[in-house]
Amino acid sequence: MLPPTHPLTDGRTAASPFVRAVRGERPAVTPVWFMRQAGRSLPEYRASRAGVDMLDACLTPELAAEITLQPIRRHGVDAAILFSDIVVPVLLAGVDVRIVPGRGPVLDAPIRTASDVLKLRPIDPDALAPIAEAVRLTVAELGSTPLIAFGGAPFTLASYLVEGGPSKDQLRARSLMYADPHAWAALLNWCADVTGAFLRTQVEAGASAAQLFDSWIGSLSRRDYQRRVAPHSRRAFDALRGLDVPKLHFGVGSGEVLDLLPGLGADAVGIDWRLPLDEASARLGGGVPLQGNIDPALLSAPWSVLQAHVEDVLDRGLAAPAHIANLGHGVPPETDPEVLTRIVELVHARL
Repeated sequence: MLPPTHPLTDGRTAASPFVRAVRGERPAVTPVWFMRQAGRSLPEYRASRAGVDMLDACLTPELAAEITLQPIRRHGVDAAILFSDIVVPVLLAGVDVRIVPGRGPVLDAPIRTASDVLKLRPIDPDALAPIAEAVRLTVAELGSTPLIAFGGAPFTLASYLVEGGPSKDQLRARSLMYADPHAWAALLNWCADVTGAFLRTQVEAGASAAQLFDSWIGSLSRRDYQRRVAPHSRRAFDALRGLDVPKLHFGVGSGEVLDLLPGLGADAVGIDWRLPLDEASARLGGGVPLQGNIDPALLSAPWSVLQAHVEDVLDRGLAAPAHIANLGHGVPPETDPEVLTRIVELVHARL
């Protein structure tokens, strides 16, 4: 159970438009937030991060809290998401991973054999203390604005571990899936447990929702996802069992497996920019709340073009029981912050 002082329990966030929408209610005003809203598009973020390594920033509670709060102050979005990275729990579990600017997470010793997988150790709960403290500091400042817990889906984590860094096609990871299915299953179970512990820590410390990100899901066939990946994503969500917190699942390029996602434990599903929301709702049987799906490429388009696109997204979102406006992926670093603020104002003005 959530503690009595949790924002969902004591009433601070339970009636917020974002939480209501994830639970399937349609609030009077559509809630909106942006993936990667706390990041390189904000000058205050760049000032805060000056001279500080990305992973060090994630593990410094006061700095992580400050960065998490910046888009709330600037844009007036309806939810915050903890400033972190999906490989943070991997690092805290003892895996040597670093983030290379301009490239992303990199491992000098990738996990590619059964013996490599056997060397992985469970995450020590004490190692998650900086994450819990960052959440507590953030929630204390947010008031009625909910905080979203952040976690990487097992397949995406495993892809980084096997590939040794970002990959366009996850070829080595998909090869391991077939070359050694037992090692693959053990690796994804480990990833599920690590990211599940990461999510649960955030929720217990005060996060009012949880979102699982699967950045590389689009590289999988439907059959492979259903048989060799989906059960592990369910295992990650199962880490939140007993905590009455709304859950979201977002995957890039997930159109071919969209109908499978709600069965893994999510209350709402995030949609990237490829699939119109009314079509996504139809594929899901019309009963699942949706999040998305403004095309990030249009953030640099003339305002008249972007405005028409956002209004079209909002119109199509009416096909779902509820809709949380968001991008179809993260905020590009070159985005003008004023554009994001104008989108929030536009969404909030639509009744």
